[in-house]
Amino acid sequence: MATRPGRDLTQGPIARTLLLFALPTLGSSILQSLNGSINAIWVGQFLGEAALAATANANLVMFLMFSAVFGFGMAATILIGQRIGAHDVDGARRVIGTTIGMFAVAASLVALAGWLWAPSLLHLLATPPEVFGLALAYLRIIFLGLPPSMIVVLITMGLRGSGDSLTPLWFMILSAVIDVILNPVLILGLGPAPQLGIRGSAAATLIANIVGLLALVAYIYRRDLPLRLRGREIGYLLPDLRLLKTIVFKGVPMGLQMLVVSVSALAMIGLVNREGAAVTAAYGAANQLWTYIQMPAMALGAAVSAMAAQNIGANRWDRVSQVTRAGIGMNVLMTGSAVLLLLLAIDRHALSLFLGNDGHAMAIARHMNLIVSWGFILFGITSVLSAVVRANGAVMVPLLILVIAFFPVRLGLAASFQPRIGADAIWWSYNAGSLTTLVLTIAYFRFGGWRALRMMPPTDPIEAEEMVISSTDPAGRAQPNG
Repeated sequence: MATRPGRDLTQGPIARTLLLFALPTLGSSILQSLNGSINAIWVGQFLGEAALAATANANLVMFLMFSAVFGFGMAATILIGQRIGAHDVDGARRVIGTTIGMFAVAASLVALAGWLWAPSLLHLLATPPEVFGLALAYLRIIFLGLPPSMIVVLITMGLRGSGDSLTPLWFMILSAVIDVILNPVLILGLGPAPQLGIRGSAAATLIANIVGLLALVAYIYRRDLPLRLRGREIGYLLPDLRLLKTIVFKGVPMGLQMLVVSVSALAMIGLVNREGAAVTAAYGAANQLWTYIQMPAMALGAAVSAMAAQNIGANRWDRVSQVTRAGIGMNVLMTGSAVLLLLLAIDRHALSLFLGNDGHAMAIARHMNLIVSWGFILFGITSVLSAVVRANGAVMVPLLILVIAFFPVRLGLAASFQPRIGADAIWWSYNAGSLTTLVLTIAYFRFGGWRALRMMPPTDPIEAEEMVISSTDPAGRAQPNG
């Protein structure tokens, strides 16, 4: 049985359902990374290194913005999953309405502030003078695209919470194709298009996001998917304060997890830079490969979170345990296979795409791959366990675990032992951090009180009546009509 829009993840075979749900999410992640890489190639080839550096500075600002959205989007995804699992379609619509309503306003205000304060942000990042003008032109247009971009992310995550991971993939493909095609057209001014230079790259992304959003919304209404809002439901776009409180309180810690990862990565780059240009180049190339190795774990983590949330909402704790076991098994298999493929078959060829014929940097990169890549298997197991506890609203302890593993453990060990054993201290610290995260997460999963938490606000009598109506109304079913 293929994954269908609005699929009930509380029924059917666990492993197959989880795999079919995770694969489109994995495809979306790969496509998004390839889209960014291809656009970087366009900018680098047509506009040069200064323009590429400018986009890197601007993209760092946007990454921090989307880190916050990720946290709130995950909170909404979990709430939607629990509502769908409880057969409360109206409740799921309330969640998506509150989330979109909040971010439509917030993103618009941020976009306006970003346009006005973009120069100050770039100065804060110590953007080099030679790329400042390019970065400013690029960043301002990217800020204009912030509202549609954020709403697309929220709708996509909401659809996954409702059991639909395939629809987001199709519209990710649409946006990516438009973005990739329009980049050279608007950068160079091909045909009737104006020649916009670096602004053309940002404009291509803006157009792709707007078209993708409009097409996605049209599809949701055409297929009458569970999260569509009609009639009185349009009023759900005015945020429900109880839901908003839950989304904010649960979303902030999840967004902070992304911030912890970002700050740790910046600190690690500082340690790597001390080892010289060859090590820095090798580290950059290896990081490109590590991004893809982590994708199966991240896709399965997202799938496990949505599936566990629905089963928790349905009070099917027996299936939650089975989802956990299936997720761990698949992660070990998929991430382990990716690591073996990298080490035994493709590392030299893949690294040569970034390092060319630099034999010294190539040897360093292969050495760090041999040490670091195995730790991603541990990361995959942790992703599953964290996804399950997060699906019941446990967000503070996972954040604390991440802080401990990344700062006193990973960064502490790297900084302490780097003077004695050199760059190897950095590579081994990755595995030490991964092992610490796994051990602490297992301890919390086994002995913590996360099962007793309740994320969904209590349903009042009016909502209970609406839930019954929506479950009997053909347009309110969890399954689509189309």
